[in-house]
Amino acid sequence: MTIERLVGVYDADGTVRGELAYLLGRARGTAHCALCDITHGRLRRRADFDAASEQLTVPLQLCHRDEIDETVRLAANGRFPCVVAVGTDGAWVVMDRDDLDACEGDPAALVERLNAAV
Repeated sequence: MTIERLVGVYDADGTVRGELAYLLGRARGTAHCALCDITHGRLRRRADFDAASEQLTVPLQLCHRDEIDETVRLAANGRFPCVVAVGTDGAWVVMDRDDLDACEGDPAALVERLNAAV
């Protein structure tokens, strides 16, 4: 079995409406995405995430839940946020919401856990 790519899926939609709904929910305390906390600051992608992700042994693609392909959608089975490994033998979740929360917003912790998983 060879892992070809990792897909990190945010617990938000990528549309303007979806982004606004997430931001409003986050401000009200009704929405939370641990993957967002790891990859983004208040306004943009985190430089420390970009630096840490260079240490991954398998490429990581980041998507919103409405942007994923059928293979990733089936593996995630509605469990967002998550990171899905896509390989020659199929796709499966390698990090779920709890695993991402355990990283406590730290990009280096995410990379360490992903490298260990693959």
